[in-house]
Amino acid sequence: MKSLVFSFYFFVIFPLIGQELTGSQLLDKAIAYHDPSGNWKTFKGAFNVTMESPNNAPRLSEIKINLPDEVFQVKATRDAIVTKYTLNQGICSIELNGQEDLSEAILKENNLSCERANLYKNYYTYLYGLPMKLKDPGTHISDKVVRKTFQGKEYFVLKATYEEAVGSDVWYFYFDTETFAMEVYQFFKGDPLKKGEDTGEYILLTETISINNIKIPKNRAWYYNKDDTYLGTDILKT
Repeated sequence: MKSLVFSFYFFVIFPLIGQELTGSQLLDKAIAYHDPSGNWKTFKGAFNVTMESPNNAPRLSEIKINLPDEVFQVKATRDAIVTKYTLNQGICSIELNGQEDLSEAILKENNLSCERANLYKNYYTYLYGLPMKLKDPGTHISDKVVRKTFQGKEYFVLKATYEEAVGSDVWYFYFDTETFAMEVYQFFKGDPLKKGEDTGEYILLTETISINNIKIPKNRAWYYNKDDTYLGTDILKT
């Protein structure tokens, strides 16, 4: 009888002992931590990001994301230059220092384009929508989860690759082994096992801010993989 009770306790009360997490299970646990109410799909919000980088003045970006209405806007200020991109259901508008009617020469001189507007939209919605964005079509999550020590801490690591139309970079996401909080991510230009590990960057995530009940990393510090050179930090504020 004792052995029967022990077997029940071991296999029912602790059903995950001895089992390995799959990639999809790890992703679900990470999303449950960051977006417990499932609010990302209907996200409507505004926040500010200050980018600090060596030898450059800070850049303040005021960002608005409205996923249901397909609206994205970013207004960036550095020194005396203010640029503003708006995408409203695919319709693009550009402003420079408050002026909308810009000539082709001015657009070219200031590197302003609707292609760049879409680049910013994809950049901000991807990075600030993680790890939920890893559920997007065209994303392939490896079934295998590995444990890896990075800068003295052990993490669960999830590998993500993408269909050609989405992107060619290989990404790795590092999650706390107890809370499943995302604390590091890293990307390489192509498969690091084939092209080496000297490409791409890693990003350290510290602190969190809650926006619409979504836990979003407050600070993102960027470094080169090849030599740990510090590139800059994005600081989130509401």
